[in-house]
Amino acid sequence: MYESEVFRQEITALKDMLRDTEKSLNIEGLKEQLVEYQEDMASEGFWDDVERAQKVNKQMRSCENRINHYKSLCSRLDDAEVMLELSEEEGGDEMAGEIGQELKKLREEMESLKLTTLLTGQYDNCDCILSLHAGAGGTEAQDWTQMLYRMYTRFGERMGFTVRELDMLDGDEAGVKSVTWEVSGDYAYGFMKSERGVHRLVRISPFDAAARRHTSFASLDVAPVIEDEGEIPIEPDDLRIDTYRASGKGGQHVNRTDSAVRITHLPTGIVVQCQNERSQIQNKETCFRMLRARLAELQEQKRQELMGEVKGELKKIEWGSQIRSYVFQPYTMVKDHRTGYEMGNIDDVMDGDLEGFVTAYLQKL
Repeated sequence: MYESEVFRQEITALKDMLRDTEKSLNIEGLKEQLVEYQEDMASEGFWDDVERAQKVNKQMRSCENRINHYKSLCSRLDDAEVMLELSEEEGGDEMAGEIGQELKKLREEMESLKLTTLLTGQYDNCDCILSLHAGAGGTEAQDWTQMLYRMYTRFGERMGFTVRELDMLDGDEAGVKSVTWEVSGDYAYGFMKSERGVHRLVRISPFDAAARRHTSFASLDVAPVIEDEGEIPIEPDDLRIDTYRASGKGGQHVNRTDSAVRITHLPTGIVVQCQNERSQIQNKETCFRMLRARLAELQEQKRQELMGEVKGELKKIEWGSQIRSYVFQPYTMVKDHRTGYEMGNIDDVMDGDLEGFVTAYLQKL
């Protein structure tokens, strides 16, 4: 009976949470918006403009996913309540474990859905482009950069995002010097933007024969992908476009043609490059998307400076600049220096479970 009462209290609390989430997400407004998208897609000549059609289709899928997720949570909560009633009628506790597990999963999913209501920035619902660069620490820093890349790609996959590598420069002995990749999905930039900054690692280096403790640094940049070209205009006279032969994998075609592209934005000094596609045209298109994303990030930084809300300026990739420390020795700890948030289980974080950090940071904003 005690378990039954605890479960009933939990179901009541989850119902209250679900009602608050419904208001925050404006489910009724999303349903009206979905109908408008469907009517627009059914109109004559809609698919004549392919670019606009793809944009509307993406917005419709995002809207539909949020509505379906909310409906699924409502249905599962009702099922859990029915299971509890059946368990009480039978007077047994065979279903108690199953009910408890389901209620735990529902709470976790509702917390995750509630988190999206905090992502109200201008570009939070956009895809994003991330770039990692090795800093002070030599080969150890390059290995740390590769570890971070694996961590963030695993996190993106667990969140249901699509991850695509755009450019990579291998390290001298191990790891990578720099890597750029794209993350696509609902609120990808909103979830990833708080990771921007310098990350510090303290461990006994596997590359040191004396087994001494080393400190390494890597910098992560996060920029939103802007689909509307008119929103971030780029003047041709402001660009210097260089082509060169791609390095690494790719076969005879890639290695025998100047397919790799590097674009320099002269007024800001921003440099973007891509060599992963087989075609120079495709690499150039990707570079323009990366450049537009970096310019949007720069524009957002200027807006925050004007408002006096600078959240993280670009710093040197070395001591005193880190936003987060991952300490393997002398003890196992991960600490976010912006929020003071700590997590003892470093294995979970390195395996891609960053949601605790992201949640804590967004709730501090």
